[in-house]
Amino acid sequence: MTPELGIVAIIVGIIHSGIRLATPYLYAAIGETFGQRSGVLNLGVEGIMLMGAFMGFYATLQTGSLVLGVLAAALIGILMGLIMAFISVTMQAEQGISGIGLYMFGLGMSSLLFKTLIGTVEGVNGFPELNFCLSSVGINTNFCLGNIPILGDIFFGYSIMTYGAFALVPVSWWILNKTTWGLKIKAVGQNPQAADTLGVSVATVRYFTVTFGSMLAGIAGASLSISLVNVFQENMTNGQGFIAVALVYFGSWTPFGVLAGAMLFSLINALQLWVQVLGLNIPSDVAVMLPYLLTIIVLAFPFRRALQPAALTKPFERGEN
Repeated sequence: MTPELGIVAIIVGIIHSGIRLATPYLYAAIGETFGQRSGVLNLGVEGIMLMGAFMGFYATLQTGSLVLGVLAAALIGILMGLIMAFISVTMQAEQGISGIGLYMFGLGMSSLLFKTLIGTVEGVNGFPELNFCLSSVGINTNFCLGNIPILGDIFFGYSIMTYGAFALVPVSWWILNKTTWGLKIKAVGQNPQAADTLGVSVATVRYFTVTFGSMLAGIAGASLSISLVNVFQENMTNGQGFIAVALVYFGSWTPFGVLAGAMLFSLINALQLWVQVLGLNIPSDVAVMLPYLLTIIVLAFPFRRALQPAALTKPFERGEN
């Protein structure tokens, strides 16, 4: 292999890895975008992802069904979302503190359930990679789109969970910008008093968005345990839920902005993995630190704070001015 082809192979490998690594970030960050657009900050995403990762893995381990695994992760996400919504919307508790409490609950409970129900690291057969071979649709040929040089490696060879995460971006954009429900979500997050005056139920909208976002966070956890790594380990999310929350700020509360942030972060994360694999003369600690350093730098720019929903983290009480 010539040096030029070797460089191309490395670049394609980094892009392929980056797209795979973006999967849980997209599910969790898109879900959090809906919640924050309605005015609720959920810092419990990390804990919900951990519970989703465990429940998805355990259901798959017990039943052999990946579909049931995803459903189990979604259901635990919905349950934890309802808890978060009740605390933040109905009880009007401070959202940051309640979110951290939910995270600690998810961290401890997922660890306890893992030790009690499984006890050791086991693997499952996760979602297979899709190469879109023509033989799979009844055409007698071995041609696969995933075998196309360069383009096949970039666009194909991912699980259905990854394709679903990327498809969620335009769907979410359409919901937020082209539907009446999306307009209600944005109105509640920007000016809940005005929305309430127009007959919009602020509590209903916030309950829905927080629960929906938590469901996606649960699915994000399942995408880790039964799609990307196919095992469950304690604290396997390793801060990805908090990064997903940061990506909402990074993407200026828009689905395509979140996509750009998730791809940038995951590509740098993939780059640091390749740096270690290739044995380049860069300290591994520095390579691991790069994605998080980038996030801090981007979030430091003050112009993003001017774009956030005006009522974010602010409880709503009817009759307030």
